[in-house]
Amino acid sequence: MIDENFDKEDFLVPISGMYKEWFIDYASYVILERAVPAIEDGLKPVQRRILHSMKDLDDGRFNKVANIVGHTMQYHPHGDASISDAIVQIGQKELLIDTQGNWGNILTGDSAAASRYIEARLSPFALDVVYSPKITNWQLSYDGRRKEPVNFPVKFPLLLAQGAEGIAVGLSTKILPHNFVELIDASIKCLKGRKFQLYPDFPTSGVVDVTNYNDGKRGGRIKVRAKINQLNKNTLIITQIPYTTTSSSLIDSILKANEKGKIKIKKIEDNTASDVEILIHLPNGVSPDKTIDGLFAFTNCEVSISPLGCIIENNKPLFTGVSDMLIKSTMNTKELLKKELENKLKELNQLWHSSTLEKIFIEKRIYRLIEDKDSWELVLEAIKDGLKPHLELLKQIVTHDDVIKLTEIRIKRISKYDIDKADKKIIEIENQIEETNYNLENLNDFAINYFKDLKLKYGKNRERKTEIKIFDDVDVKK
Repeated sequence: MIDENFDKEDFLVPISGMYKEWFIDYASYVILERAVPAIEDGLKPVQRRILHSMKDLDDGRFNKVANIVGHTMQYHPHGDASISDAIVQIGQKELLIDTQGNWGNILTGDSAAASRYIEARLSPFALDVVYSPKITNWQLSYDGRRKEPVNFPVKFPLLLAQGAEGIAVGLSTKILPHNFVELIDASIKCLKGRKFQLYPDFPTSGVVDVTNYNDGKRGGRIKVRAKINQLNKNTLIITQIPYTTTSSSLIDSILKANEKGKIKIKKIEDNTASDVEILIHLPNGVSPDKTIDGLFAFTNCEVSISPLGCIIENNKPLFTGVSDMLIKSTMNTKELLKKELENKLKELNQLWHSSTLEKIFIEKRIYRLIEDKDSWELVLEAIKDGLKPHLELLKQIVTHDDVIKLTEIRIKRISKYDIDKADKKIIEIENQIEETNYNLENLNDFAINYFKDLKLKYGKNRERKTEIKIFDDVDVKK
């Protein structure tokens, strides 16, 4: 029986009202917390948490990746599979992580061994460039038990070196990797106020046409080709493959083109291991030159890639080009170097103050004034009175804590105190203060020298792999 007072309208909730907030929240979370990297350090949250965990565990030795994954789960609220996949991707870029074991092969597409069989540790480059705890901003982890960095103080254009790819809700990002040495050179040019140009460089090598790169912005497009040479009149050899392909996917595309009658081949051999080597045997009477053109026209020997520069800046997605990303990164590096210098100067001034105070306390025999004092307050008062005639020698006020530290100096140390040695130490500190002040006054030059040192230390064997060339269009009909 239906109640006469029952009013249907009391129970009606519009569906649009129910889901409106939820979708915005979900979209924001995926964009900011999962798919798109931050411009400050070039990392997605999962990568940042992995590197933070690896620093927690770092003792200079290799750690099992399974152990790193377990430790990262204290900071990352998602499954272990997403963490281990992200570690493998970082490891395959051979920049931030030193690897040991079977980490897969980007040339053949073979996947890495299970995380319990492979090991990793932070590279010297990562330890130099990524970490600086004293100038890091920290936040609580998702369960409030630990602290994790909001962003790492990365002093290098890491985002452009590694590249990034991600699909969020309503937008995606595809930033291509660039050459390590070229990025450092571009940062130096940026600090000198000169113009620079950046083009992608791929770990799979190949040949790239960057005519329409458009600075990596939306609407840009590049063509990447395999490197194909003629071994003899009936054999072609592929020694480099386009980015986004593997030797397996390349061979599949060649076999499909052969089945459709687009090209004629006899057989294919894949000898790829640490280097690409794909042999294409041709039937008698088939032109190698026309076959090469056919491979570019009908197979994955030529691929087209559309970059899409999207980053997170000030908690908002921003579409921009690689030049702008490099400028932002370089200026951020300069600011971070300034913070490190200011922090160092503060510590040096404090060290000078405590060293000078200790010297006065011992050299002027102020410690003798406390020998007959029978209460703690009288001891502190005696030290303060003893220091008063010498306060002009100091640069900052003597605090209560400073006085307490003087009372903690042991008799053994006082008896062995060497005035000359103490003077040398103070002069050394003064020289360091002078040098730090000079670097702060000439911050631009200091930043340029910092990048030059990076290039000297880590730029070896990081030459450009991908050749830049303008392609002739292949006439498909012909």
